[in-house]
Amino acid sequence: MRIIHTSNKGIYSLVVHVPQRYSLQIGRLGKFDFPAGFYVYVGSAQNNLQHRIKRHLQQEKKVRWHIDYLLQYGRVISVHTYAGEKKKECILSHKIGRMEEASVPVKGFGSSDCSCNAHLYYFQHMPAMSRLKI
Repeated sequence: MRIIHTSNKGIYSLVVHVPQRYSLQIGRLGKFDFPAGFYVYVGSAQNNLQHRIKRHLQQEKKVRWHIDYLLQYGRVISVHTYAGEKKKECILSHKIGRMEEASVPVKGFGSSDCSCNAHLYYFQHMPAMSRLKI
């Protein structure tokens, strides 16, 4: 796995490979089907970005965020970080949502603190994240 850029605070995206279809309960959001493929999750950390990413990469952890439910069944294959304040999290999310093949698997996933449709996107094929700039 390759971490592209790191700083103490900023925005990040995780590319997660899920090898087979799962039906998962995502906290209070409900139970949803997650087909095999690639998922891109967008988040932010305004203090200690490296710690947040390290937590996401751990196998054993308390389930705290929506992404924690999916990470029990998928593997993070790349992490991309970007400098910026929390509001750029939504800008990045919208850009990913407009990428070719992007779809929203669960409305409200990862976006309970903003007005975005979701901060998780599904791709059948590996998305070209390296071209994405915010």
